[in-house]
Amino acid sequence: MLMGWLWCALICGSFTTQVYAQETPADSLKLIQLNEVVVISAGRQLDHQKQRKPLSTLDEFLESSRSIKMVKRGAYAWEPTMNDMASERLAITIDGMQIFGACTDKMDPITSYVDVSNLSEAEIASGQQGTAFGNTIGGGINLKLDKSNFKSTGWSGSLESAFETNNAMRVFGGELNYSEEKFYFNLDGIFRKADNYKAGGDEEVKFSQFEKYNFSINSGYKLAEDKSIAATLIYDEANDVGYPALTMDVSLARAVIASVSFNQDTLFGNFSNWESKMYYNTIKHVMDDTQRPDVPIHMDMPGWSETAGFYTQAKLNKEKHHFFFKWDGFYNKSYAEMTMYPTNSNEPLMFMLTWPDVRTKNVGFYAEDHIPLKNASLKLSTRLAYHSNMVADDFGLNSLKIFYPEMDRTNTRFLKSFSAQYHKMLSDFHINGGLSYGERAPSVSEGYGFYLFNSFDNHDYIGDPGLNTEGSADANLSVTYKKPIFEITAGANYFHVFNYIIGKVDSSLSTMTIGAEGVKIYTNLDYAQLFNASLSGRYSISNAFKLTGRVSYHRGVDDEGENLPLISPISYRSAIDFYKNQFSASLSVDGAGEQTNYNPTYGETKSAAYATLSASFGKRFFLNDNDLFLKAGIENIFDTNYSTYTDWNNIPRMGRNFYLTISYSIN
Repeated sequence: MLMGWLWCALICGSFTTQVYAQETPADSLKLIQLNEVVVISAGRQLDHQKQRKPLSTLDEFLESSRSIKMVKRGAYAWEPTMNDMASERLAITIDGMQIFGACTDKMDPITSYVDVSNLSEAEIASGQQGTAFGNTIGGGINLKLDKSNFKSTGWSGSLESAFETNNAMRVFGGELNYSEEKFYFNLDGIFRKADNYKAGGDEEVKFSQFEKYNFSINSGYKLAEDKSIAATLIYDEANDVGYPALTMDVSLARAVIASVSFNQDTLFGNFSNWESKMYYNTIKHVMDDTQRPDVPIHMDMPGWSETAGFYTQAKLNKEKHHFFFKWDGFYNKSYAEMTMYPTNSNEPLMFMLTWPDVRTKNVGFYAEDHIPLKNASLKLSTRLAYHSNMVADDFGLNSLKIFYPEMDRTNTRFLKSFSAQYHKMLSDFHINGGLSYGERAPSVSEGYGFYLFNSFDNHDYIGDPGLNTEGSADANLSVTYKKPIFEITAGANYFHVFNYIIGKVDSSLSTMTIGAEGVKIYTNLDYAQLFNASLSGRYSISNAFKLTGRVSYHRGVDDEGENLPLISPISYRSAIDFYKNQFSASLSVDGAGEQTNYNPTYGETKSAAYATLSASFGKRFFLNDNDLFLKAGIENIFDTNYSTYTDWNNIPRMGRNFYLTISYSIN
């Protein structure tokens, strides 16, 4: 009976799409500019009603989108992927600011240093449509901060709390806002603490606990009717974070993010919407193995990342051309070290620089032109960037010269991106297609990493500073048939990635990590190919009921036809949502087929097919001029024990979980 229902939901998912992963209207120029917007805003009651789990982690919000999958190493700090490409091939920014993690094991993606309390939405753009956020191959994600923006609302605030039964997660948050025509002020904070979670069948997943604090303040002041300044400060700290899929945990992950910006509505000539921002952020990340039993050798592995940057952007409307120009740049310092403490105290300590104080400079210019045509529109865009890496530490430089005696201290590249996107309206049909080419530089780990252990394939990794620039030619096509109560979209994209960067075994080298099977060096393949296709849509059964969902297919192979790692099997998602008279409810199914196209060379094992069922119920109450919102739900109703292709070392996902969210808003 259950499987029959799930297959029915799968079929329904063939012509549906996510409720709160909202797509831009099909008759807008923005359709070929931004693929998806995921609404986050934790403090807005209207958004609470649309969201199935309002105070979920940012990871869960992003995973609910149409475009993003999350690599999971524990219950905290999942790594976003898009088009089956991981974070080094994506441009991920916070309110337009470049930020880089400080962990060599990717335990602190950029998304881990903000929370739903200070975000309004996530802008998601696929492929070279994401180059406005930075150099990219797979796409871009911009996490927009929630700001009052000079609305005459006076004082407002909210208090929020949530509890989840599976891992006893406690969430407490609140915000205080003041806004008038010339000044606004936003203050918010959130605290999360969770114990170990349990997989299906009451199986405890040890070392999956975490604790996190996040505070932010932003304000703005109008200097004149069309001029304003704004400032933002974010402090985020996580402690005692367990990573069950890895050999180490994290005792500290801390970020301080600050910015100052200037905005002017009108500029000389036909220029408008001029915005300039300067920003700085610093991150400290400390790996910890002191809580793990039977550690062969104790290690300290701290890392630091500092980034200073700017951007200035403006629009220009001239006849039928709608231009957007952006000049940006950043300077990053990435430094990580490892100290090994032998069990015999008489033996000397072992010290390595795993990131040898790599200084990265990047200055780029981005331009796009939207051209309205008859029942159509065209967007042309380009990005040109100067990118430079320098190894500042002599000890680290000499360590790398063991493998690359002729390497230079500095490596300079010029990165290019070009894109053309076309949108055509034919009655109720909307056709979108595009061709693009883009480039990206190797990441710090790929270029300069020194004996970085990867627990997924059980190998040490060494970077190569002489790697070629990775480039990608991609094509995309989608067709949407849209009626007032019905919409269906079929879409596909293809990426031909030149000089694809991946680790390959070098049998002549010895391992550094105890128990590692070998050493891999990052190298360029001639090319790799990735293909994604999906069918999605929506159906409004009535004013109160909406049916939504999606099914997708993915494939990725290298230049020898071998499977690439972390490529999604057929996956699907479907839901029926209800909203009427301040009541909301949802019933959803999420699943995937068996992973048949996997590659044991990269540590992959076959992931089995699975399907999970979840439900939620909510009610909004009006208390004088204030709001009280309650939402309860149950995830993984049948307590399925499963893992997905993105779950590092096949750690199982959370079993049955009840949650309750309470939000009180003062208007």
